[in-house]
Amino acid sequence: MLMRRLCISAILTTMSSLSLFAQKAAWCDNIRVSGFAIAQYQWSNPKDNEANTFNLRMARVALDGKVAGDFYWKTQIQITGNTSTLASSPRLVDLFVEWQKYKAFNLRLGEFQVPFTFESPIHPIDVGFMDNGQAVLKLTGYSDRSGMHSSNGRDIGIMAQGDFLKNANGRNLLHYAVSVVNGQGINLKDVDQRKNVVASLWVMPIEGMRIGVSGWEGSYSRKGNWTDEQTVDKRNGVRSLPQHRYAISGEYASDGFTFRSEFIHSTGNAFAKTMTDTNDGSASDCNLSAIGNKADGFYALGIIPVIKNKVNVKARYDLYRNNAEWNSAKTFYEAGADYYFTKNLRLSAEYALVNDRNLNKHNYSIINTELSIKF
Repeated sequence: MLMRRLCISAILTTMSSLSLFAQKAAWCDNIRVSGFAIAQYQWSNPKDNEANTFNLRMARVALDGKVAGDFYWKTQIQITGNTSTLASSPRLVDLFVEWQKYKAFNLRLGEFQVPFTFESPIHPIDVGFMDNGQAVLKLTGYSDRSGMHSSNGRDIGIMAQGDFLKNANGRNLLHYAVSVVNGQGINLKDVDQRKNVVASLWVMPIEGMRIGVSGWEGSYSRKGNWTDEQTVDKRNGVRSLPQHRYAISGEYASDGFTFRSEFIHSTGNAFAKTMTDTNDGSASDCNLSAIGNKADGFYALGIIPVIKNKVNVKARYDLYRNNAEWNSAKTFYEAGADYYFTKNLRLSAEYALVNDRNLNKHNYSIINTELSIKF
């Protein structure tokens, strides 16, 4: 607790100093300090693993602005839960510069959100539910099935993106994004010297609607030791696990209404242990998980305003299969509501009935409430 307070204090002091400096820097324009925090209470009752707790789910502080007119930059730090592990300690999640001279071609360099699925790049508060869909969490670099450390859907590399093909009203109909990244998640160098290509393309036929596809071709790698699955020989060195993923996505968001659905599929083995600390052995454990080389998931959600800008009701169906078979299916049936005290202060509550076929007793319940604030 003391370490968390010291880290938060240091981050806020640094951001304050940077903000004062930025106000005086003639070569920088439109400097902005922003962020958010989400406080959570959650109750759940899976057999022999009941929980009932308050939690600081997530907090972020960001600086962004323009340099020399055409260059946009952003840096963002995240604080989650505790401060003891790679997965939940304070860490840098964004640090990039983007050349934005042309609407149809922006070029970004640094650490950023990779362009895979519609939901992954959405602001955590604006997702609308207690967390991203399971397939988004497991197949886009959050709590990734590959064994990658928690990376919030981000990686290090370069990306080109843009909007083009205007209609008669001047609205662009197509969006694309293509990135080349390390494939190791945030704040880590490449291991196998093979880059990952992550790309998306979507069409916007009417205002508020987008339909698209995205793909991920590459590998996730570690340098360490493992036992060969065929010969039982002991091996060491770099082990690369190919990852082939695609997503089919659709969304309509307009006037407070949001409807979104995605199907995500993955082919590629996983390491047995998730990397949680660069010094605890998980970073060098190259043994394979027994879950196999396929996984998939699907979600569909709707958010409907009852009182515009004040009260929303919402529901989501969320399915994930960690081996692409029904015996591993985990399904959330969720319903809830949001109340906005102000534009940037929201109270959310939801109930989820969970059917998890990986457990002896499949069904259990979750009640989740969150108070979120943006600044």
